[in-house]
Amino acid sequence: MGSSALSARSSIKWTAYIFITVASILCLVPFLLVLSGSLTANDSIVSEGYNLLPGDWSLEGYRTIFHNPDKVLRAYGVTGLTTLTGTLLGMFMITMTGYVLQRKDFKYRNAVSFFIYFTTLFGGGLVPWYILVTKYLRLTDSLWALILPGLLSPFLIILMRSFMSSMIPDEVIESAKIDGAGDFLIYWRITLPISLPGLATIGLFLTLHYWNDWYLSSLFINNPDKYQLQYYLYNVINNAKAIQDLAISGVTLNANLPMETTKMAMSIIAVGPILFLYPFVQRYFVKGLTIGAVKG
Repeated sequence: MGSSALSARSSIKWTAYIFITVASILCLVPFLLVLSGSLTANDSIVSEGYNLLPGDWSLEGYRTIFHNPDKVLRAYGVTGLTTLTGTLLGMFMITMTGYVLQRKDFKYRNAVSFFIYFTTLFGGGLVPWYILVTKYLRLTDSLWALILPGLLSPFLIILMRSFMSSMIPDEVIESAKIDGAGDFLIYWRITLPISLPGLATIGLFLTLHYWNDWYLSSLFINNPDKYQLQYYLYNVINNAKAIQDLAISGVTLNANLPMETTKMAMSIIAVGPILFLYPFVQRYFVKGLTIGAVKG
C-alpha cells in the first residue's frame, strides 16, 4: 500500500474522530444545560436564560422537591420496585416466548406468531383495556397495575425471537435433546447464556419503560403513597404552578416558587439512575439490537 493511500486512510480516521467528538459534545450540551439550570437561582434563569455554568448558584429547586423527603423516597421505592420486578418478569416471559417461537418443531408457531404480529397493527383501544384492568382484574390501587401491562411487548418478542434464531443453531438444540435435555433445561442452560446481548437489549428497553412510566399511575392509582416517581414529580410541578396561578390572580399565597429551577432539578432526579445503568449494558446493547433488527 502506497504512502498516499496510508495518508488518505489517516485523514479519514482523524476526520471521523473529530466528527464523533463534536457530535458527542453536542449530545452532552442539553444535559449540561439541564444540570446547570437545576443549580441556578430561579430569578437568574428568568432574567438571563439558561447557561452552561450557573451565574447565581442555588439549590432552591432541590429544596422544593425534597421539602417532604419521605414522599420522594417512597416514590423512588415504588418506581424501583416496579422497575426491578417488571424487568425481571418481562425478560423471563419475553425470552420464553421468543425461545418457543424460534423452535421449528413447535406445531403452532405460525398461529401464535400471527396473533402477536396482529397486535402490532390493531389494538383493542383504551376503554376496553381500562375496563379489563379495573373491573375484571381488579387491579386499581395495586402495584400489579403498574407491572402487568408492560410485561410483554410484540416488538421485543420479535427482536428476541430473531436474535435467538440467528445465534442458536438447530444442531445445538438437537444435540442437547439427544443427550436427554428437556425443553426448559435447553432454554435455561443453553439458550440464555448464548443470548446475553439480546437479554441486555430487552432488559434496557424494559427498564427504561418502567422507570419513565407515569401514565399507568395516572390511570390506575388513587393512593398517593403508590405514585411512581415520574407521576409524583409531575404532580409537584402542577401543584406549584397552580399555587403560582392563584397568587397571580390575586389570592394571597407565597408565590415565590422556583418553577424553572424546580423543573430542571426534577429532570436530574428522574434521569440520574438510568445514566449509571446504561454504561454497563451498552456493549451488549448495540450487538443485540443490530443482530435482532437485521434478522427481523
